[in-house]
Amino acid sequence: MIGAALRYLKRNLIYVVVGSLLAGLLVGQVVGPDARGLLQAAVVPILFVMIYPMMINIDLQEVLAAREHLAPVGASLVVNFGVAPLIAIGLARLFFAGDPAYAIGLYLIALIPTSGMTAAWTGLAGGDLEAALVAIAVNLVVAVFVLPVYLSALVGGDVGFDPNALYRQLAIVVAIPMAAGTLTRRLLLRRYGPDRFEGFKPTFGGVSSFGVMLIVFVAMAIRAESILADPVSSAATIVPLVVFYALVLAVGAGVGRLLLSETQSVALVYATSMRNLSIALAIAAAPGFPPAESVLPIALAYLVQPPLGAVYMQYRRDVVDADRSVTDVLRERLSGS
Repeated sequence: MIGAALRYLKRNLIYVVVGSLLAGLLVGQVVGPDARGLLQAAVVPILFVMIYPMMINIDLQEVLAAREHLAPVGASLVVNFGVAPLIAIGLARLFFAGDPAYAIGLYLIALIPTSGMTAAWTGLAGGDLEAALVAIAVNLVVAVFVLPVYLSALVGGDVGFDPNALYRQLAIVVAIPMAAGTLTRRLLLRRYGPDRFEGFKPTFGGVSSFGVMLIVFVAMAIRAESILADPVSSAATIVPLVVFYALVLAVGAGVGRLLLSETQSVALVYATSMRNLSIALAIAAAPGFPPAESVLPIALAYLVQPPLGAVYMQYRRDVVDADRSVTDVLRERLSGS
């Protein structure tokens, strides 16, 4: 019963996030300071519930296979930590010049690439799944180290940003769950074997989705007054998100077409266009991270990212079907001649 409910949350995460966002904004209008304090105290435990199961599903040992997939993984690093931040900087200056909080949210989206859905979408679109898995592990490890450097340079003076504080938060919401998740993964694989472990993955993903639901609700409830002070500007934050995702996908597809094989190109597109919104949300919602309104763009990104993955997957399937049709016609003509 519980497992089925968790899997339902994962399958319907877009609607869950929207519902949590709206419910949090509504509750935030009626609760008092004491209730907000209780919600704030619940943030760290919720973050662990959200990140720890996700880390169980990620095999960080894939980093060791990076040399075998040097071209797609190297291209993903260039796009994710070279091109994507430049796009985010340009959009932040264009749309969020007077609001560093929303700019930080966009930077977190841009600087924490690849999620579990990178592998899922790559497999569904017929891409190089092994290259995608390696890219997930490598990009996640790199992001942990470069994120404070980037944010320190981009927003340090605007919000009193402390990179040392971010390193502590990364340890709490990423490094500790990552270590615990890696240990749990090894124990489960040793006890149950790879086949049964695969059966646990949807449940772990569901627990993580449950954490996403809770943290979106709590973050919106805590900051409801400031977000709803200018509802038009808050809602308009989805516009630069759509532009960001479209540009990153276009760059990934273009680089892949020029430098990689067809299946590697698909892996590159998803390794660059799918961002790790769970970790971005965890960092933005962590206590002491300034300012908490940066959660809003990340929550809205959940509305953009899954449809983008589905659209590109359908495009890939249409291309494959068209290629097969052309091949069948040519075979018929050759056989007829």
